[in-house]
Amino acid sequence: MACQQKRVAIAHVEDEFTALTETAGLLDLSSRSRLCLLGEDRIKYLHGQVTNDINGLAENSGCYAALVNAKGKMESDLFAYRLAEEMLLDFEPGLIDAVKARLERFIIAEDVEVVDVAPHFGLLSVQGPKAAEVLVELNLPVPEENYALMKTEADIYVANQPRLGSTGFDFFVPVDLLHEWKLRLAEHAPVCNEAAFERARILATIPRFGQDFTEANLAPEGGIEARAISYSKGCYIGQEIIARIRTYGRVNRILRGLRLKGAATKGDEVFLGEKMVGKLTSVIANPDAALALIHRDATELGTSLRVDTKNGSVTAEVATLPFEKFAG
Repeated sequence: MACQQKRVAIAHVEDEFTALTETAGLLDLSSRSRLCLLGEDRIKYLHGQVTNDINGLAENSGCYAALVNAKGKMESDLFAYRLAEEMLLDFEPGLIDAVKARLERFIIAEDVEVVDVAPHFGLLSVQGPKAAEVLVELNLPVPEENYALMKTEADIYVANQPRLGSTGFDFFVPVDLLHEWKLRLAEHAPVCNEAAFERARILATIPRFGQDFTEANLAPEGGIEARAISYSKGCYIGQEIIARIRTYGRVNRILRGLRLKGAATKGDEVFLGEKMVGKLTSVIANPDAALALIHRDATELGTSLRVDTKNGSVTAEVATLPFEKFAG
């Protein structure tokens, strides 16, 4: 019975993965954290807190950014959206208190209020190459640019949000409408669970804060530099360190996708010869692949590495850069 249940679960993951990568699948991401910044100084204030250009955002547009400390170490990554009267932040689950406290810490005379809006809005997401077709079927607006938003008459914010590297849309839905809209969306896109999402994420080399890079890492180590860091925006907390790295040096570790020739698990150590150069941070099977922060000496594409597992060693090959899909 247990083996049969396992086979059924694997089949479900395969079907859901296919939906997320070939058609469209529905995700309930309501566990993610959501904050709003209110007040006249909200845009200018947030601009001085995160790594990307907030001042340059047009209304109903957004960007990906990092929140770092004075030493350039990560505190969170986040998506920031400029709405008519507020800044909406969407980031990993479980970080509400920490991020809220960090943002409030530097408010002195600014007119800014930081509010937890997760209890008021759920978050649904349709991801996959045919995601836009789902919106059309439901007569929902289809924002065309990445991180652009549109608002419906029911106060649902629809954001162009390609979470898995193809096409995707997020829906910030008032909680009293959440169940209704989950059912409506599920009629056009099958509900997908975290295992399928993780498989698609890892095969697209999309890092996840708290797993592939953490508070111990400098922002550029996580492979998010091109998407999350503006080097022309001016001052923000941690800016001097990050700018210095770009101008005078380089980080010691960089995120890479590894193609494995055998099974491995998160935390297994990676070696170049006899030198330990990293640990696996995200791992999947069938195909066997992983993400890892690897020492810069071992990051060139095609480099052959060794992963020591509890069942012996397996060969690994540096196969992809961040936000690039595994090939073959």
